[in-house]
Amino acid sequence: MSIDDLDSRLLVTMRANPRIGLTELARLLGVARGTVQARVEKLINRGVIADFGPTVTPEGVGYPILAFVSLQIAQGRLAEAVEALRPLPEILEVYGTSGQADLLCRVVARSTPDLQEIIARILTSPAVQRTDTTIALSVQVPYRIEPLLHTAPNN
Repeated sequence: MSIDDLDSRLLVTMRANPRIGLTELARLLGVARGTVQARVEKLINRGVIADFGPTVTPEGVGYPILAFVSLQIAQGRLAEAVEALRPLPEILEVYGTSGQADLLCRVVARSTPDLQEIIARILTSPAVQRTDTTIALSVQVPYRIEPLLHTAPNN
């Protein structure tokens, strides 16, 4: 499903001004407040807008180490492995992948010894056969969606 030009402008403006109200958003876009409200509700219902919460940085709450941990899972034990990962709060995301690894985890840690302990906890699951860890040294291109919104196909 694609978005039209107004939706694209609305999303870009909301991302640039996360605390903006609907009335001000309508003024900036040159449309009625009701139009903005209806568009926002439509985008929420379609799953385009996921949330309105603050973006919390792991480093801001004491987790400056970011690592990507690839997991190889024992045949037929994917669900078991995923359930073993859920209780670990340092695991921010887990993706099923193709290629050498079965799962890719985005993991944060307080320090490298803390990261080593987190990996050891991951390996306690009999469903996890092997891990491979890459520590992120810096962010070269931060998460971004605006360029995609500018090039998204219109309806």
